[in-house]
Amino acid sequence: MKQVLLGLSLVTAMAVPVQAQVHVQIGFQLPGPPPFVVIPGMPVYYAPQAPANVFFYAHQYWGFADGGWYVGPSWSGPWTVVPPMSVPAPILHVPVRYYPVPPPPWSAWRGDQPPQWESHYGREWHEENHERNWREREEHWARGERNGCPPGLARQGRC
Repeated sequence: MKQVLLGLSLVTAMAVPVQAQVHVQIGFQLPGPPPFVVIPGMPVYYAPQAPANVFFYAHQYWGFADGGWYVGPSWSGPWTVVPPMSVPAPILHVPVRYYPVPPPPWSAWRGDQPPQWESHYGREWHEENHERNWREREEHWARGERNGCPPGLARQGRC
């Protein structure tokens, strides 16, 4: 019995804690900051040359990949999964033609119309004050009431 206890204590003393490292890549990676262009008549910008569907709205970056939506504080993330019912309506109303990498089934849809989202998409989204302020500033700029750089691009240091 003493030998078993001695053996167990040696094994326990020699055991070294090992931390498992797991890295899960969600969303997408962009090679660099993409240039954004305003979508006419909308408070949303898109990145036409990006290798992914990336949008800028209300001081946040939005991405659509692998059938899901992601949001991040910068073009490089970190990206967080967004439930379909929480995606902002202005993002969901972006016409298909502004998705640089549309999913194959979308090729049958009209480019001047938004994707055919299921009814639960955007259902729980409510415009918050910062989003309303963003939208109103962008609408003033789009109507020509402001000269110079659009607010979103100015904050990115793009003009």
